[in-house]
Amino acid sequence: MSVPGDAPGDGERPESGGGWRRLAPRTVLAAALVMAGIAVGAGVPAFIGLAGSRPVWRALAWVGTGAALLIVGGSALDYVRWRRTRYRIGAERAELHTGLLLVKRRSLARERIRSVDLTANVLLRVLGLVKVRIGTGENTGGGESTLELDPVTREEGERLRRELLHRGTTGGPGPHREGELATLDPAWIRYAPLSFVAPALGGAVAGGLMQVSEWFGAQGKLIEWVRDRFHDTPVVWMIAVLVVGACAAGVVGALGLWVEMWWNYRLEREPGGTLRVRRGLFTTRSISIEERRLRGVELVEPLGVRTLGAARVDAVATGLAADEDSRHADHKTLLPAAPRITAERVAAHVLREAASPTGAAGLTPHPPAARTRRLRWAVGAALVPVLVLAALGVLLTDALLYVAGACAVVLLPLAVLLALDAYRSLGHAISGGYLVARSGTVRRTTVALQRGGVVGWTVKQSYFQRRAGLITLTATTAAGAGAYSVYDAEEPEALAFAEAAVPGLLAPFLERPR
Repeated sequence: MSVPGDAPGDGERPESGGGWRRLAPRTVLAAALVMAGIAVGAGVPAFIGLAGSRPVWRALAWVGTGAALLIVGGSALDYVRWRRTRYRIGAERAELHTGLLLVKRRSLARERIRSVDLTANVLLRVLGLVKVRIGTGENTGGGESTLELDPVTREEGERLRRELLHRGTTGGPGPHREGELATLDPAWIRYAPLSFVAPALGGAVAGGLMQVSEWFGAQGKLIEWVRDRFHDTPVVWMIAVLVVGACAAGVVGALGLWVEMWWNYRLEREPGGTLRVRRGLFTTRSISIEERRLRGVELVEPLGVRTLGAARVDAVATGLAADEDSRHADHKTLLPAAPRITAERVAAHVLREAASPTGAAGLTPHPPAARTRRLRWAVGAALVPVLVLAALGVLLTDALLYVAGACAVVLLPLAVLLALDAYRSLGHAISGGYLVARSGTVRRTTVALQRGGVVGWTVKQSYFQRRAGLITLTATTAAGAGAYSVYDAEEPEALAFAEAAVPGLLAPFLERPR
């Protein structure tokens, strides 16, 4: 079946009628360039090694022959892939056939398609190509819920996205019905070093340096070099300097990663009710979310970012990509870490509300028993390493007793502060058509979930919760994480909240037998 109203573009000419199209032929050129890069990267050190024990011309001939075989072979394989790959978009199904000996046929019902995401690295951008991922958002395993066209021309990718996601106008009245909702403010980069990515990257840099030095047999020399630099420095100060150095490397890495991910960021509402996030410096990404699949938003405030009054906005939606390649937190992020007032404004525009439900004042506080539970858990967790070190100190050396004392002085007050903050973060409310739940301290989240999107309730009560008169109430939904909890709420109040949020859903299970 041909696609009406669209003349085949460059590289997408029908293969044999019936609306079948091929990938862009420039994919062969892209493969050749990639193979050339690999050949250069591997050939230079190989040439240096060979030239040391044999004539230069012979080393150059060997390396040149290997590089030519690699480039030609890789290009030939990609040419076969291009020749044997075809796709078509019919009135009811999107289909993809690929493979030489073992032909794979995959199709998706158009009514079940939820996302059409476009990605292009630097090479694809130079060649005017994009990789298109068409998905249903179902986690069926084996990639059966996605079709990947790698690559097609940029124009074809945009055409496919518009055609497959256009469902007619959706949404009711509200501010910013269409158009731009948010654009990048370069000042937001100041939040990047406060994320958990920075220390992780710092540790990765230190570990990678040690690993590379081991590969080249220079790990001992590296350790000796560091020891010489701190020859007259106490061990404690040496460790402190190394930790600061690793953290500095992590900060630089976090800044670079943020720029690569969020440069040119733009959030738009397109005609027909589709939210589109575009971002990326070297690798550009375009992620689309149908508003009719949106069930709410989640305001995420990691501890470091929260200290500067910032938050990010994530979508709570059905049909987001669920395969292994796309299961990343940033795939559902509508706004990176930004000032809280900006995050609230964007959340309101996304939900077509005058004010964001996540900023609802007067969240119902949780009883003091919830604070007691958090203090007990936090102090208990802090005492474990202290007691272990103390026991080892009694058995082995008195030095560990001093370490245990130092840990107690640092960890116990920190645990109490985090527990009190976790208690202050607890809260829940009903705001118009949304139920709101907030919890967490190291990563505080406030979710605003459409009441109509709640498909069930789960009520949990441990022995200790029962003694304290508390319960954990979890709203289940087909969107987002699938479950959002109100932790350690007072039992009668939490049950009344559930009944008010979704009348009649929980009531049959609360009736007392006569």
